[in-house]
Amino acid sequence: MAEQKSYPMTADGKVKLEQELEDLKMNKRPEVIKRIQIARGFGDLSENSEYESAKDEQSMLESRIKTIEHMLQYADVVDNNNTAEDEVTVGKKVTFKELPDEEPESYTIVGAAEADPMAGKISNDSPIAKALLGHKIDQEITIAIPAGDMKVKILKVESAS
Repeated sequence: MAEQKSYPMTADGKVKLEQELEDLKMNKRPEVIKRIQIARGFGDLSENSEYESAKDEQSMLESRIKTIEHMLQYADVVDNNNTAEDEVTVGKKVTFKELPDEEPESYTIVGAAEADPMAGKISNDSPIAKALLGHKIDQEITIAIPAGDMKVKILKVESAS
C-alpha cells in the first residue's frame, strides 16, 4: 500500500469507516475464522476448495482492515468553518452547469474513501473535483477531462449536511 500522509474526509465519512472497521473485526473476522475451522475438518487441505476460499476471504478481509486502520490513523477531517460559504471545498455540495447550455449537475466533494458517484459523491482526487476546489459561485472554469476540456460555471455551493 502506498503510504499517504493524510486522507481528507468528512466527519460522516470517518464515522462510516470506523463502523466498517468495527463490523469487520467484530463480525466478519470471526465468521471467516469459523469457516476456516469447519473447512479444516473436511480433510486434505491441498484439495480443499472450501478451505482455500475461506483463506482467500481472510486475506482480503485482513487487507481491508489494515487499509482502514491506516486511513483512520492519517484521517484529515475537513473543517469548513474557516472557509468562505461560497468556496468549493471537500465536504461541500457544488452545483454547476457545462457551458453554454447544459443542465445543472450537483455533486458533494468528499475524500476518496467516501466517493460514491451513483450517490452524487465524487472524490477530491477526481479531475472535476480538483478543478472545482478553491473556486467560488459564478466563476467559470475549464476542466480537463479524458474526453477533452469542459467549461463550467459554478451556480451554487452549500454545506453537504
